[in-house]
Amino acid sequence: MKGHDTVSDTEEPHHVPASSQRISEWVAERILERIARGELVPGERLPGERQLAEQLHVSRVSVRAALQKLKTQGFLTAVQGGGTRVVSSAGAMDGALTEMVRVKHANLCDLVEIRQALESWAARRATERATQEQIDHIGRVLAAMGETGRDGKQAADDMDFHLAVAQAAGSPVYLHLLATIRDILGQMMEYHHTEPFALGREALMIDHHRAIYDAIRRRDADAAAVAATDHLGWVLDRYNDLSRKAEDLSRPDTDAAS
Repeated sequence: MKGHDTVSDTEEPHHVPASSQRISEWVAERILERIARGELVPGERLPGERQLAEQLHVSRVSVRAALQKLKTQGFLTAVQGGGTRVVSSAGAMDGALTEMVRVKHANLCDLVEIRQALESWAARRATERATQEQIDHIGRVLAAMGETGRDGKQAADDMDFHLAVAQAAGSPVYLHLLATIRDILGQMMEYHHTEPFALGREALMIDHHRAIYDAIRRRDADAAAVAATDHLGWVLDRYNDLSRKAEDLSRPDTDAAS
């Protein structure tokens, strides 16, 4: 009955809570599972209380209590004007990080090396946890990256690829880490697809992403981690090469001066 705290026999019967567990706690766990699976990402607005109650076959009272619990725990936040969204810890940190990376090349390299560690872990994890639907989605994003006539969209496709792998990894912690640095990541992706960074290397970058996808599709964790590490290692080398060239151009011509 909808007015009581009961769970439908047809809604995830293997998750029906024990008599000692409150229905609101069960609802909170279901919402956290959606966040973990990447169905709800940082910054995304949740369905309304009524819709959630209908989806989970519980009362709105239980949904309201679950949402309040998750807000208290820091997973959700209220939206001005009504509603709830998944917490994103971006904001002030984004701006500070962007500035640190902009003013010092070593900080940019540090960020790429940190991404190496995180994204190789995520690629490995995706081979273990990705559903077939998530793997197919990664493949579709990869196909879009290789389409001709998508000038100006390569950076968005690149970001979508890394987000798709992140969602396939099934870790809300990792998704929140990406959300924290999403703006600077977006700027990095934009730069990777402009001159002088790309300069005839678009096909090579797509091959890097294809190696990650193929390893995930084959469920080869070691190969996926290596492919992600190699891709970002190449990115790091490009940053260093371009930095050295910029320094060379900025040096005075000592021969001419003499």
